[in-house]
Amino acid sequence: MTGHQRKAQLIGIGRSLFAVRGLDATTIEEIAAKAGVSKPVIYEHFGSKEGLYREVVEHEFRILLDSITEALSTDANPRVLVERAALALLGYIEQRTDGFRILIRDAPPSQPEGAFSTLLSHVTVRVEHLLSDEFALRGFSSADGAMYAQMLVGMVAMTGQWWLDSRTPDKRAVAAHLVNMAWNGLTGLQKEPELRSGA
Repeated sequence: MTGHQRKAQLIGIGRSLFAVRGLDATTIEEIAAKAGVSKPVIYEHFGSKEGLYREVVEHEFRILLDSITEALSTDANPRVLVERAALALLGYIEQRTDGFRILIRDAPPSQPEGAFSTLLSHVTVRVEHLLSDEFALRGFSSADGAMYAQMLVGMVAMTGQWWLDSRTPDKRAVAAHLVNMAWNGLTGLQKEPELRSGA
């Protein structure tokens, strides 16, 4: 195995163990045994168990942030962008469950406020710009975009955490209901919400 392959293997093993047991309950011995290597190999690549954990978190952080950023960067109306962002989060949860469990659990040393909180802050800034522009077009105060961005991102994030263990209904139905709530509000909720994007 090349050094690059070994590092990728250790990140994968670390991710699966950290997702189940957390940083503190996972030992360097467990990681080494599962990888079939000695402890010094892990130290050589990451310096410590915390170093491996930091790499896992940063890797998952980049994947999720890139996915949501891409969903919000395409040319589409605001409703479709909300749909795509919700589907990006739910798709990440579905495909990288271990990574999501890690992001919402322990704060790595490099991000004491928490990886998921940091990620949500990045996404909220992007959503704020979208909402501010849309609010301005509709004659509302563009300054309110910041507050509504917090509400919208928080609603999607909390629903994603709930769906992590629930997994019903399927992600498209959950995304449709999220957008229904975000777009129509409680007084305008549709009984059978549907997504309008082809995603």
